[in-house]
Amino acid sequence: MVGFDKMSSSVRNSEMRKEVLDLMSEKNKIEAEIKQFHDILSCNNIGMHEPLVDREGFPRNDIDVYQVRTARHKIICLQNDHREVMVKIEAGLHKLHGAGAEAESQVGDQQMETEWTEPFAKVTLVTASSPADMCGLQVNDLLLEFGSVNKGNFRSMQDVASVVRHSVGRRVAVVLRREGRHSAITLDLVPQSWAGQGLLGCKIEPVQSDLVER
Repeated sequence: MVGFDKMSSSVRNSEMRKEVLDLMSEKNKIEAEIKQFHDILSCNNIGMHEPLVDREGFPRNDIDVYQVRTARHKIICLQNDHREVMVKIEAGLHKLHGAGAEAESQVGDQQMETEWTEPFAKVTLVTASSPADMCGLQVNDLLLEFGSVNKGNFRSMQDVASVVRHSVGRRVAVVLRREGRHSAITLDLVPQSWAGQGLLGCKIEPVQSDLVER
């Protein structure tokens, strides 16, 4: 009976993991589409908010008005989709973390743990009294997960910035490795306005895992 329960738990965790990975793939696809439409705006030398008419109220002749209007609309829709996906990813990750203790010894979760224990970034600065400082983040901490971002899907620091922008006032689970600690540490970081600049009050830089001392 115990074996059946373990098998059933392993299947559930495997399904949850697949759902999260599928959501991450969807997130990456949405971000790629957003970039394509931003490129259209860049080609027209215009952003999201500049007027599309001249001083006389006529459509501007220095841009493709229809193309720009369409791109802006698509970006807004995709950004809404991106926010919804990020919420689902965060919820999925919380479920996985919750099930982690129960399924720690199972093969499927061991494989997942291996994939997500490679650091992708390093904390190089933490400002006193900032959200990062208050949650316990320290200089030289190696980030294994920052919300939905991990070594498996990290492409640039824009991934982290995206999580921060869409998590203002909400807890972001940050899993890290710290010198002198044998096990990973999980902190709850809340991006928010404070007396200093930015929403975190720290500096995070990409790191190559093969250069990290183990």
